Amino acid sequence: MPDSLVPNPTRQQAGLAGPVQVAAAALRGLTRRWSFRTPAAAAACDGDLTALILSGRGLDADAAAFLDPKLTHLLDPEGIPDLGRAAGRLLDALRQREPIVIYGDYDVDGITATAILYHTFKAIAPDADVRTYVPHRLDEGYGLNVAAIEQLAAEGARVIVSVDCGVTAIEPARAARRAGVDLIITDHHNPPARIEDLPDAYAIVHPRRPDSTYPFGELCGSGVAYKLAWRLATLDAGSPRALPAMRTLLVELLSFAALGAIADVVPLVGENRVIVKFGLERIKRSPILGLRALVEASGLGGEKVGAFDVGFKLAPRLNASGRMAHASAAVELFTVATAARAASIAEDLTRQNNERRAVEKVILDQAVEAAEAAGMTNDDRRAIVLADERWHAGVVGIVCSRLVERFGRPAILLHTDGSTCHGSGRSIDGFNLHGGLVACADLLDKFGGHDMAAGLRVSRDNLPAFVDRFTLHANAHIEIEHLIREVTIDATVIPERLTVDEVQRLHRLEPFGRGNPSVHIRLPMVRIDAPPTPMGKGGEHLSLSLRGHTRAIRVIGWRWGEWRSKLAAGQTVDAIIKPSISTWGGKTSVEGELVDLRVVEGRAG
Repeated sequence: MPDSLVPNPTRQQAGLAGPVQVAAAALRGLTRRWSFRTPAAAAACDGDLTALILSGRGLDADAAAFLDPKLTHLLDPEGIPDLGRAAGRLLDALRQREPIVIYGDYDVDGITATAILYHTFKAIAPDADVRTYVPHRLDEGYGLNVAAIEQLAAEGARVIVSVDCGVTAIEPARAARRAGVDLIITDHHNPPARIEDLPDAYAIVHPRRPDSTYPFGELCGSGVAYKLAWRLATLDAGSPRALPAMRTLLVELLSFAALGAIADVVPLVGENRVIVKFGLERIKRSPILGLRALVEASGLGGEKVGAFDVGFKLAPRLNASGRMAHASAAVELFTVATAARAASIAEDLTRQNNERRAVEKVILDQAVEAAEAAGMTNDDRRAIVLADERWHAGVVGIVCSRLVERFGRPAILLHTDGSTCHGSGRSIDGFNLHGGLVACADLLDKFGGHDMAAGLRVSRDNLPAFVDRFTLHANAHIEIEHLIREVTIDATVIPERLTVDEVQRLHRLEPFGRGNPSVHIRLPMVRIDAPPTPMGKGGEHLSLSLRGHTRAIRVIGWRWGEWRSKLAAGQTVDAIIKPSISTWGGKTSVEGELVDLRVVEGRAG
């Protein structure tokens, strides 16, 4: 563990890739378009595989920093606009014991950002009056709202600090002024284009403000909160270095920042890569009871918790709290819960997540049927926008993600409640969802978000016009070819080259996520040397043995069961896999997760 979190002031965005030149898609698989990250990725690799992948991702110049990130690669937090002003006001409030309210959001990013500031405030002033507030997803909707601000002020709040929301909250900021409350906004969602259009708050801490010169704008809400916590710690110490106990806490709080970054799907490059790498290492042994209880309830009994575990086990449980009930329970889990209470909350989150999954399946089936019936899955309509009074408003966002995966186009789903429709949207790479909502702003009652995800509210009367205009905007900004999901190939490798040592070296590229996706390896001209074996309940998965010249690799095709009848022993295929190490049965070997394949010889049906 480092003895300081003081960054190297000359350090720039460690591992932040520049533009990547992608070769034109030359191949078509059974499920996706194939493209090569560089021309070199199309030829069989006979050199250093890791070096080829780094070069293809534009990371070769910063390879050492990318492969060996350090806490000293984090940028000085003082560069974020208004950060020093916000930290100064909060420190004064803590020392003078003024009531402070942390106003969070009901998703993982907002929950973890709340926890970061809560533990920081309490470490500086254990007897300080620090409260938390999370709006109810269904009753209040996303972000700051006037009624809540007025209520918190009436209850004695002197400072309200938002996390993961607020950068467009004009009226709530005015309400805070009227009530004599100092409102500090910390956010990462898309800000207004002009500085004069920002809310009239005491401070607005945002790395992408129009006047910001901060060199890394991709922090999530918990990342911004972490930067504020860091600045508070050094300000409290009266030194560029935090006091030892606070440095220890800041390292532990990286676990929360990592959860937020992964769950909010921000690019895992630059500072985010450093935060996630070190944060994941702290989750398993966190001194925070609630985090350990969540890990246990999620069945993560291994030595490490990885990005996949966060994205598919921890984050869904936390999000279920806000979707199915109230996120205040998840905030309690990460702040004040005792061991017994933490275990109880974690069990409740698991139950709520199971309930959410059942509701999600019903909505997905209905949405797929409605989208296809309305022609929204055809080439001439490149967005899905649907509303239904049956749909749970807390679950529609995740169903949007499923529709995007299935149909390769942005999706917006809304719950209809009387004269109002409210819900969420998700996007595809290359289409700015928030920008699409901006183009329809006069038709919307409220909206906010960023390029890949957003929330909105629209009157039922304006819904048809919104559907038409948003669809026209999507049609104008999405090429037909982008409606087919694309997979980018990092390297072409014969099976004989994929040794255990080679694949283990690829692990240095982790953690994977947006901006640093899993490695995709093309296995050229391999033979299916045995009939595909069904796996799982009802045979929904497949196991394939793909043989090169002298060696075969076992490949698992998750949800590839429907292709079993079209694949047969003896076919020659090109396959794209994510390579991994298996230790099943005490034997260490290379396996692959099937991404896509194309039949070169034989029939695909």
